[in-house]
Amino acid sequence: MFFDLISRNSRRSRKENGLFFASLLISVIAFYIILSLSQQDVIKFLMKMESDAISRLLRMIPLFYGMTLLILFFLIYFASKYQLERRRHEFGVYLMLGMRRSRLFILLLGEDIRNSAFVLAIGLPAAVLLSELISLVTARLTGLGIIGHRLSISLTAILWTAIGFALIKLAAFMILSGRIAGKEIGSLLTETPDGTKKQLPSAVYALALLTGAALLAAAYTMAICGFSWNNVAHMGITLLSGFLGTLLFFFGLRSFLGLLAGRAGREKKLHTFTFRQLQENVIHRSHALAISSLLILAALCCFGTGVAVALVYGDSEQHVLDYTFPCPDNPSVIREQLSAAGFSDTFGSLFEMKVGHIIPAEENTPRFSMDAVLKALEGLPESEGRDVLLNNFSDGYTLRLIALSGYNQLLAAAGLPEITLSGNEAAVYMDTDFTGNNRLVLFNGILDGRPEIRIAGEVFWLTSNVNTTNLVVDRSITLALALIVPDEVFERMTDGNYAVYLNAVLSPDRLKGQSLLGAVSETNDRLTRTGIPYESYLQNIGRQLFYVVSVSYITIYLAIIFLIVANTVLGVQFLTQQQKNRRRYKTLIRLGAPCETLCCSAAKQIRWFFGIPVAVAAVSSLFGVRSLLSGLLPSRSQPYISSLMWLSLAMILLLLIVEYIYMAAVKKLSYRYLLTLMVPEREA
Repeated sequence: MFFDLISRNSRRSRKENGLFFASLLISVIAFYIILSLSQQDVIKFLMKMESDAISRLLRMIPLFYGMTLLILFFLIYFASKYQLERRRHEFGVYLMLGMRRSRLFILLLGEDIRNSAFVLAIGLPAAVLLSELISLVTARLTGLGIIGHRLSISLTAILWTAIGFALIKLAAFMILSGRIAGKEIGSLLTETPDGTKKQLPSAVYALALLTGAALLAAAYTMAICGFSWNNVAHMGITLLSGFLGTLLFFFGLRSFLGLLAGRAGREKKLHTFTFRQLQENVIHRSHALAISSLLILAALCCFGTGVAVALVYGDSEQHVLDYTFPCPDNPSVIREQLSAAGFSDTFGSLFEMKVGHIIPAEENTPRFSMDAVLKALEGLPESEGRDVLLNNFSDGYTLRLIALSGYNQLLAAAGLPEITLSGNEAAVYMDTDFTGNNRLVLFNGILDGRPEIRIAGEVFWLTSNVNTTNLVVDRSITLALALIVPDEVFERMTDGNYAVYLNAVLSPDRLKGQSLLGAVSETNDRLTRTGIPYESYLQNIGRQLFYVVSVSYITIYLAIIFLIVANTVLGVQFLTQQQKNRRRYKTLIRLGAPCETLCCSAAKQIRWFFGIPVAVAAVSSLFGVRSLLSGLLPSRSQPYISSLMWLSLAMILLLLIVEYIYMAAVKKLSYRYLLTLMVPEREA
């Protein structure tokens, strides 16, 4: 009989609190996925290419795990408190009928263990399946067929997920059930409305609202103009301004809601009652609303920025070359070694890239001079891009020269038009790391005028646009400025003081029947056995994939956790307050208010109760995402921030749909509670 009671109460609790249990399921799934990260195919691949970086990332996982446990503890505590508070009368009846307090404690413990086991029994298999799906999708999108996917279940992740979830559930239960079991029967059988809070003059709330809005505007301005990223102190000022602004804004909202309660529209059914209820909710829950809004803001910023940054790093490098072989001696030595090792048919293209220093014929001759270019730059309006270019083109910069023939072969491999230069012309090369902040557009405008320069005392004219196709497969060569010159000029100006890199592209026949990464990985294994030094495309894509994985996995994980906590807290707060106002709803029913009118009033309250924090968070996220993109993206990606903002906006809208789903779930629970109040009570 006792165990049947536990079973019935457990099923009823899950049915009546579906929102809370759905949140717990999502939390369990998120726990497992982040803890089983090392089992993902893409992580296994990256361990070969970026083992140190991946190891550091995996060492951070326990930190995220512990932080999430702490956040979810408060979620479970407040949600469980709501569940137990709404059953106070039931517990009082149990004690009135003779149940011992120790028996009541065991009853509650049994229900909690049963519900926890139910969540883990559904959540862990779902987490394993979702983790496998993510692994398959990422392997497919990145071309990681080289690994060969196998079903992998992380027993360690399952164990720590179960342990962490059980610990925070048990801790919350021990605190709350101990309080319930220790209360007197009379206090359990009677309702305890919220205590009244001291009301301040309406001018104080209006001033708080305006001050909060001003602080938020200041935080937005500091974030957008770049002030926040100057140093840690400035970032702290921005965050403090935003935090205090949010708290004051929600504290002062009661004045705004008071105006809405008294404005025109009172002819609508229960209009004044609806906004008075909202005003009271804000009075008692302003801090909870502010914190929930900040959590939603964090979720929107994490998700929007994470997706945009992952996209930038995923598409940041153009794939042209498959291999680069450093040639400390004669390049023919590497060619002979490759031929002897059986690589004659492996590469469809094998060409030399020469990069050297200027060696003047006379000792006192300047290496280079760009007076015409500097004069043209100084005539442009002041900007960060102009200042960086002026610094790069100063006489103190060590200019490099690039042989035209090798760079033209690189352009041919990339499918780009080749450069044509006469004996006294030069083309400009800049690495993509140095082309951000509109520098590329500025310099191309100057090149249209064919400015005159001097190299080792000889006159040349700059032509063509700036070239940015990378010289080698890896980022080992990053040049802020270099000049591409004809081969005979290169040999004369460098006087043999240059480095040679042998670039290679796999032949089309080598790629038949497998992915690019598969072919490169197999060729890597063969090259490693020969002992020939090389750099491959995998080093480059490995670095990109690391940024994509580390940013996307962690930001999406945090976004999910923040959303769960914020929305569940909002839902629990509203439902708790609605239950404490039970007598008011009963009075309205006795006065003839139909159920449809009560449900309409509750729906409007929910829309405002959720809508205000979400709206504040959505507006703040636009500025937050814009600031994060400016601070986190490399300089070469700065010109594309506007287009990335549209992508981030799409991600924010997607999360707002999730907010709407949460609101619909809370409405359903609210309607169900109001229906129970419509049952007529028996008169004594």
